[in-house]
Amino acid sequence: MKLLDFRSDTVTKPSPEMRTAMANAEVGDDVLERDPTLDRLERRVAELLGKEAGLWTPTGCMANGIAMMLHLQRGDRFFAPAQAHVLGSELGTAAWLAGGMPEALPWEGKPGRISADQVRHAAGNSGPYYTLRSRLLALENTHNFAGGTCLSLQDHRELTAAAREKNLVVHLDGARLWHAAAALEAPLHELSEGADTVSVCLSKGLGAPMGSLLCGSKDALESARRLRKMLGGGVRQGGVMGAAGLVALDYLPRIHEDHAKARDLAEGLRALGFTLETPETNILLVPVASVPKATELLRNIGVLVTNVGASLRFITHRDIEAAEVKEALARLAGCAAAICTGLAV
Repeated sequence: MKLLDFRSDTVTKPSPEMRTAMANAEVGDDVLERDPTLDRLERRVAELLGKEAGLWTPTGCMANGIAMMLHLQRGDRFFAPAQAHVLGSELGTAAWLAGGMPEALPWEGKPGRISADQVRHAAGNSGPYYTLRSRLLALENTHNFAGGTCLSLQDHRELTAAAREKNLVVHLDGARLWHAAAALEAPLHELSEGADTVSVCLSKGLGAPMGSLLCGSKDALESARRLRKMLGGGVRQGGVMGAAGLVALDYLPRIHEDHAKARDLAEGLRALGFTLETPETNILLVPVASVPKATELLRNIGVLVTNVGASLRFITHRDIEAAEVKEALARLAGCAAAICTGLAV
C-alpha cells in the first residue's frame, strides 16, 4: 500500500528536471566570490518581491532569525499574530539571538488575522527609559497554524501603514507567500510592499530540497550576509541548491493546482461526516475527537498527517496527485465514523 503523505508540503522530492539542473549547476565559492547560480536566484526572487537584494539561506528559520537580528536589540519588543511561526516554532530565536521580547496579538475577524488598530494600540506611545521599546511587527502570509489563511492585500497595506505610524519596522514571514499570491490573484511584489524584509521558502510548495531567501534593501542584505556567516550559513558551492531553487520557481503557475486538491479533499471529508472550513490555500485543519487515535487510524490505512492543537492538518502539494486525494478519501471511508467519535475500530 502506497503511503499518502499529507504531513507537509516539505516532503516533496526533487523532480527529474531539478536533479538535472543541480547536477549541471554552475558553481563558485559563495563565501569568497559569490556563487553565480545563487546570485541569479537571489536576484530573481528579489525582483519578484520588489526588493533591492536577496540572500539565500539553508532554512526559513535562519532567514527569519537573520531578519530578527537585523531589526531587534535587547530591550526591544516585537508583535506577531498569535501562533505565528516565529513565536512558537523557531525555538525562541527572536529572543535568544536577537534579544527581542515577543508579544502575541490575538486573532480578529478570521483565523490568523490581526487588525491595524490592534497594532496601534499594542505599540502605544514611548514610555520611561526602563520600559520595552516597541520595535517590530512580524507578519505571516499565509498563516500556517491558522490553516493557510491569507492576509489580503488591503489588510497587508493597512497593517504596514499602522506599523509606520508607530515607527515599527516590518518583517514578513512569507514562507508560503506564493500560495497567498495565487489564492488572492495578487502580485508578489504588492503583497511585499511596506515590509522592510521578507522571507520566502523554496521547499514549501515549490518542491526544492532546501532553501529560503531573505529579501530587502541592499544595505540590510549586506548586513544579513554577515549574520548568515555568523550563524554558520556561509555556503561554498551553493549553486547546486540554487539551481534547484530556480527550477522550483517554475512551479509558481501551478500553485493553484494544490489549492484545488485541498478543496476537493475538504469537500470529500465533509461528505464523510467531518466538519471543517473551506481551505483558502493548501492547508486543511480538521477537528477530531482524539488526535492520537485519529492519527493512528490514518497511519494504519497509509495516510500520514500532523496536527495543530485538536485538529488534524492535511497539506496538499505537488507530489500528491488529484487521484491520490480520491484514494485517500476512499481509504478514509471505512474509519471516518471512528475518527469523528474518537472510538477505535
